[in-house]
Amino acid sequence: MKISTDTAKIEELLTRGVENIYPTREALWSALESGKKLTLYLGIDPTGPTLHIGHGVTLLKLRDFQELGHKVILLIGDFTAMIGDPTDKTATRKQLTRKEVLANCKEYTKQAGKILDIKKTQVKFNSKWLGKLRFEDVIEIASELTVQRMLERDMFEKRTKEGKPIHLHEFLYPLMQGYDSVAMGVDLEVGGNDQTFNMLVGRDMMKRRGKEKFVVATKLLTDPSGAKMGKTEGNIVALSDSAEEMYGKVMSWPDAVLSLGFEICTRVPMEEVAKVVKGNPRDAKMRLAREIVALYHGAAEAKRAEEQFVKTFQKHETPSEVTGVRLQVSKIGIVDLLVQTKLASSKGEARRVIEQGGVQVDGNVIKDPNAEIKLSKGGVLVKKGKRHFVRVAVG
Repeated sequence: MKISTDTAKIEELLTRGVENIYPTREALWSALESGKKLTLYLGIDPTGPTLHIGHGVTLLKLRDFQELGHKVILLIGDFTAMIGDPTDKTATRKQLTRKEVLANCKEYTKQAGKILDIKKTQVKFNSKWLGKLRFEDVIEIASELTVQRMLERDMFEKRTKEGKPIHLHEFLYPLMQGYDSVAMGVDLEVGGNDQTFNMLVGRDMMKRRGKEKFVVATKLLTDPSGAKMGKTEGNIVALSDSAEEMYGKVMSWPDAVLSLGFEICTRVPMEEVAKVVKGNPRDAKMRLAREIVALYHGAAEAKRAEEQFVKTFQKHETPSEVTGVRLQVSKIGIVDLLVQTKLASSKGEARRVIEQGGVQVDGNVIKDPNAEIKLSKGGVLVKKGKRHFVRVAVG
């Protein structure tokens, strides 16, 4: 594929959703304008079973490069995930087993394919080179970074002040991520702004070997307090979510993130975004939800999700499509009912949501965890929270 040097596309690439560019924006602009084909990558550690919309931000930036004709690598950090990235962590991250890591990344390529052209994307795993390093290799690589520089990291400085432990393997993580760049010989790395330290370690390692490496740090999807939205914070929008779930979750976002959400989670022209966010906040949020769902599920599913949302939450009607479950009993405790219908993952969770008034049976709020529900052949409609419905009948 011929490399595009379209200046308007380069301008969009280097500004939209971009927090920082290293060494400079001008240097990368010059490289892109030269027509040289760049090799770039995004690394994702499989610490959970699904990619989320935060990954989508960087995947979209990767796609921007891909559409200009550059070579894109999606790197699965199957080795680094077993170390555990300490970035933004106030305590040592739980280390994962090889089995857990491989199970987590099972659907990653498929999910990333909702954004990237996977046929033109090279998928790699960093265990291929990191798993082969000898101890003497690790010692040699470790000599490239000082303890003083590591202690400059905010999370390490904070832990030190609070008397919390910093484990030695956490120091090794930036070295391993940096070595990924060396092993692949890339020209550029894309990542969230919270990954800047790790990405710059790789840049330094490349410079020592006589090669420039560009770094593009993207803006993070954050709430009004500045906290990152993701799985750790419990407000994740997973790429595995159904169209209805994704739409509903975006509609729960605070109005303050509308402009940022359009900028980094969609490709609606920024001139249009400026007009949309000046209008009615509810209408703007519905447009944002529709655009995001369309990106991952297609326009038809986005339209259907919006119709279901309006029917269920604005008109307070029951969705036209409700999962049906049949049980071989005529009476069942509400806690067991929620667990058996998978509306709750455990009895503890079921009790909590019941006590919080988040469960309805045929429109009646159930607040007693010991309540028993009578079933019939026609079934009862069980609702948990705002979006989850199940019709349960004797079967």
